[in-house]
Amino acid sequence: MNYLGSKVRLSGFIFEQIKNSVNERLGDLSFCDLFAGTGVVGNFFHTKVKSVLFNDREYYSYIVNKAFYSKVNGHRYLSMLEELNQLKGIEGFIFEEYSEYGSAGRLYFNESNGKKIDAIRTRIEYLYSSSQIDKDFYYLLLATLLLAVDKVANTASVYCAYLKKLKKTATYKVKMIPIQRALKPVENTIFNEDSSVLIKKIKGDILYLDPPYNGREYSSYYHLLNTIALYDTNFIPRGKAGLRFYETSNFCLKKEAENSLLQILTDSNFKYIFLSYNNEGFVKPSRITEMMSSLGEYACSYVKYPKFKSCKTNSKQYTEEYLHCLIKD
Repeated sequence: MNYLGSKVRLSGFIFEQIKNSVNERLGDLSFCDLFAGTGVVGNFFHTKVKSVLFNDREYYSYIVNKAFYSKVNGHRYLSMLEELNQLKGIEGFIFEEYSEYGSAGRLYFNESNGKKIDAIRTRIEYLYSSSQIDKDFYYLLLATLLLAVDKVANTASVYCAYLKKLKKTATYKVKMIPIQRALKPVENTIFNEDSSVLIKKIKGDILYLDPPYNGREYSSYYHLLNTIALYDTNFIPRGKAGLRFYETSNFCLKKEAENSLLQILTDSNFKYIFLSYNNEGFVKPSRITEMMSSLGEYACSYVKYPKFKSCKTNSKQYTEEYLHCLIKD
């Protein structure tokens, strides 16, 4: 998934900095990814630490992270995907509200994919409600669908808007293919909560923070993934983009971001805290330095990194990605 703020290409850098900053054996420590997104950083660490904890307030994130640690038998998984891929499309909620020729006129998917998504999502729900699959299998199938959907969505990577005409990849058939899962069993816990609330209830060794840096609100940028995951077809999509109702994160509000970050740092019951944040975020690097230095031993490293672009252009723009480190007193 081409995910806003993804740390796929920065995972190695983050790992090296954390390994060099922690004066203990990583295999004896717990790792918490409090703003997990698609779980890239936490998943990178899962073979290197004692346990992992993920949290994100977005439901699609919860589904994807639960699925990564699924214990569903591989042969049964493949057999189910084959069955789902053979389903005939139906005119359901996704077709009507978000697809070509649907009644709402939104062009997130072509006609056949909109119908196929409805057929697959309806079937998954039936399998679970009729106890033919358990919750572990349910999450795995939902995550597989979300990643399959993302490959054929008629968007410029995010779902705050759709393209006026179908792009080439949006004409491909949606197909359920196996997703990557954990390389080894590891103790894991996944939450779907507000970070400022959860931080007061958990404790551990390493805390990794990657909050939103600016006004880009994930609830709107990826609203359609939440809608497909929840499939709460009684809600009424809002506006041209078909948005869900959501509360804007304090980290996406310039007046609230600094206090929200300070509260997380203060409330955290972790020895080692690492914060990813770039030089163009609402909270300036100098202020982060002040906040973290007041709470313990502080250090910082950074790397130049290409900016996120929702579409390909010839121009290359870079930002400075900082990894702030705090060892709490």
